[in-house]
Amino acid sequence: MQSPISIIAISSISPLGHTLEEVWKHYKTPNHYITKKNGHFVSELSERSKLEIETLKISNSKYKSLDSSVLFAIYCARNAVDKARWANLDDFGINIGSSRGATGLFEQYHKDFLVHNKTKPLSSPTTTLGNISSWVANDLITKGPEISHSITCSTALHAMLNGIAWLRSGMCNRFLVGGSEAPLTPFTIAQMQALKIYAKPTETLFPCKALDFNKTTNTMVLGEGAAMACLEIGKSPNALAYIEGVGYATEVLKHNVSLSANGDCFVKSMAMALGSISPNDIDVIVTHTPGTIKGDLAEYNAIKKVFSNHIPALTTNKLKIGHSLGASGLLSVEMAILMLKHQYTISIPHLSQTLPKTISKIMVNAVGFGGNAVSILLSKY
Repeated sequence: MQSPISIIAISSISPLGHTLEEVWKHYKTPNHYITKKNGHFVSELSERSKLEIETLKISNSKYKSLDSSVLFAIYCARNAVDKARWANLDDFGINIGSSRGATGLFEQYHKDFLVHNKTKPLSSPTTTLGNISSWVANDLITKGPEISHSITCSTALHAMLNGIAWLRSGMCNRFLVGGSEAPLTPFTIAQMQALKIYAKPTETLFPCKALDFNKTTNTMVLGEGAAMACLEIGKSPNALAYIEGVGYATEVLKHNVSLSANGDCFVKSMAMALGSISPNDIDVIVTHTPGTIKGDLAEYNAIKKVFSNHIPALTTNKLKIGHSLGASGLLSVEMAILMLKHQYTISIPHLSQTLPKTISKIMVNAVGFGGNAVSILLSKY
């Protein structure tokens, strides 16, 4: 039998806030945190959260040249490690990913290059993907392995898979995992619009209609944020939740952004995460559902196939904060942990379903372009 994995701390910064208390308060309101900027829907950090990042940025002269995605990661990593009481330890590993990476800096440097036909010395080191974990490791003064990766929108949950693998291999006893994304840049938004999956500026009420299976247009909205979790091998008395199962699968590409109509990768990843656990034991699924017609339906079809006549309550945070790409999976894990703690399911206004009175097990899904699905099964016990 494999050793259990404990999540002993989690920290985030997102449009919902930068403390667990603030995040939970905003989850329980009927409001969303999507606004219109330059004619496009986006979900930005609050002014208070932006001030936290600005304070971090000016605290060290070297940090002034870092992209927001790196600063988000440093901020959350510090908080998570502090909550986990790892502050005086240096033997933990780090795996943090991002879908787009330092896109803000990259666009800025490229714009400057087009004007001057040359670029600045730091344009390369501050825009590489490895930049994100290495700066976190530097900030926390660690000696363990540091890994960066990009697996599009399932990046953060793949970081969790990697952390679990390192822990179970015996090569580490502690691992910091997470994802960070700062994609609210002109080029990144234009990329999503070119795919024809972005919400039209005329959408009302909820601009992102994730889990609305009657929508007739795509409604994905980009959001920014980061989340980090501290993992330890074995059952810790300080655990916020236990990772009871993990699953992963990749579909054969038919198109660059393809996902089969029946969500085959989700079927496989959820079945793997369940293992010998009965589907009837799952109380809630935090879905990936980015607000696109095909993507939302594919995941729902997969859920119906795996769970048959006992479909758990479905929920998502994308109605409130949009899609934070590579960070989204860990933000969903945070949502699940808070629901386990408070024994309360965040409802979806346009979804008619029965919500559980008690919550013991929650499954969290994520998938990236090309069908890289991950499912994480969390347990309260």
